Amino acid sequence: MDAKLSPGSSLGLSGKGLLVGLGGFLSVAAVVLDWLAARSPWQPASLTLPFVLCAGLTWTAGVWVVPILRSLKAGQVIREDGPQAHLKKAGTPTMGGIFVIPVGLAIALLMTRFNPQVMAVSALTFSYAAIGWLDDWQILRKRSNKGITPRQKLLLQIGFATLFCLWAFLQQPPNLTTVLLPFGLTLPLGVFFWFVAGFALVAESNSTNLTDGLDGLAAGTGAIALLGLGALVAPSHPWLMIFCACLAGSFLGFLGHNRNPARVFMGDTGSLALGGALAAVGILSQSLFGLLLLSGIFLIEALSVIAQVGYYKATKDAHGIGRRLFRMAPFHHHLELTGWSETQVVGWFYTIGVLLASFCLLLFSA
Repeated sequence: MDAKLSPGSSLGLSGKGLLVGLGGFLSVAAVVLDWLAARSPWQPASLTLPFVLCAGLTWTAGVWVVPILRSLKAGQVIREDGPQAHLKKAGTPTMGGIFVIPVGLAIALLMTRFNPQVMAVSALTFSYAAIGWLDDWQILRKRSNKGITPRQKLLLQIGFATLFCLWAFLQQPPNLTTVLLPFGLTLPLGVFFWFVAGFALVAESNSTNLTDGLDGLAAGTGAIALLGLGALVAPSHPWLMIFCACLAGSFLGFLGHNRNPARVFMGDTGSLALGGALAAVGILSQSLFGLLLLSGIFLIEALSVIAQVGYYKATKDAHGIGRRLFRMAPFHHHLELTGWSETQVVGWFYTIGVLLASFCLLLFSA
């Protein structure tokens, strides 16, 4: 019988293969980027050493923490209206962000000697992780897929975003409210910068949260975006470069336990913190436009949800039933329901993430 492949098919694709391929590629990319910037890859002020160190430490931490989460019965509750293939994942430990984020933040703070900017982005990242932990804890406590209410989550996100922006305003580094564009161009936003910054923090964290729906998807695409952002900000903000490299390594190390079939999920503890970290660095480094390019995957995922909800409401009939633009949102679930396997979706999203990061770095180096 001839094998019939879906458009996203690829032969021999596995979770382990994706992990090895992505880990090897990102490690080589870090070394090459350091070499091109005339940095020694194995010094603290580089991309490579923080990245590799945090990857190893986070994987090691997971060896100890994952069995503890399992023994505490911190199992994920799977939504019944989701893809039926996901029902077998019920009971897989969640809240894995509790060992991903602390490792990355601790090493970043130590390697930068508690640089004020790194302390600020670390505080924001930890705050968003705390929001996620509260949501995860409520889900586990109630044994349902309903944690804190969307309103509560949004208000907490806005509150911490406001505090971070207030700190940045009081520090007011030179030209902070000017966004850097490709080809040496700039976009002065003045007072409107603070509205854009606050929106970026909330939107980015929710986008990475929506992306966390398949084994290894958010962790892998997050590691790619963080390493790309670290390379982008390295010339002007070397301390933030180290922060990005540390968190990128932590998410890669987590991928060792989160690859398909996942032994643990990051939960909102990890996914909200991931988006918060990206946006916080983008704000302090004037790199919000570059972050927009690097976050293409997260943007598509978020827009697919907005489009799905909007289209459903706009097409409601007399019985209050509307039509769906996608089979399911976010977009990765739509691809699953059209015949793509999890590893095919994740593999293609990794590829797109790498292409976006490469395009962004080339565009800003031109």
